[in-house]
Amino acid sequence: MSFVFDCQTDYFLEDDCVLLRPLQKEDCNNLLLFSLQEPEIWKYSLVAVAGEENLKNYINSALAAREMGKEYPFIVFDKRSQEFGGCTRFYDIQLANKVLQLGYTWYGKKFQGTGLNKHCKFLLLQFAFEQMGMERVEFRADNTNTRSIAAMKSIGCVEEGILRSNTLKANGNRRDSIVLSILKNEWETVVKEKLLQKL
Repeated sequence: MSFVFDCQTDYFLEDDCVLLRPLQKEDCNNLLLFSLQEPEIWKYSLVAVAGEENLKNYINSALAAREMGKEYPFIVFDKRSQEFGGCTRFYDIQLANKVLQLGYTWYGKKFQGTGLNKHCKFLLLQFAFEQMGMERVEFRADNTNTRSIAAMKSIGCVEEGILRSNTLKANGNRRDSIVLSILKNEWETVVKEKLLQKL
């Protein structure tokens, strides 16, 4: 029987280093420390997450989008430190077109630069291409977020261009968004193996 993705089903993605499990309302407690003590994590974010109320709104919004079948948010658990480290999600899921976006990704400071992101991206891309049958996974970022852009390119994303003034940032200013992507054939022939070697 072929796999059929359903936003209402709980999917758990994991390897030796990380567990990605569906985000839950109660996860506010697991992420509150970041929201209160590391507000700069969301410098480039489109939504405000710093502060307890903003975090609750962020989680509730993600769960509502999952309920509507538009998004699938995960909380990130670092098995090495036995701590929750951040969040990521599939969004703009278009099953008929076999495309989705991967984003809303953030990690606490102590988890940045540890290799955790590459493990997460490998699991998410493997699931998207090999289970969900996606043909294209798209990534977007603030065009001034050089760290995020470098991270995306390091896992094999191809830059496609800039969407000028295409959306509002949390502070009310407008943002130019860089668009990058990985196609299924790129995953199968180059990206998967390249990423595996970095894990």
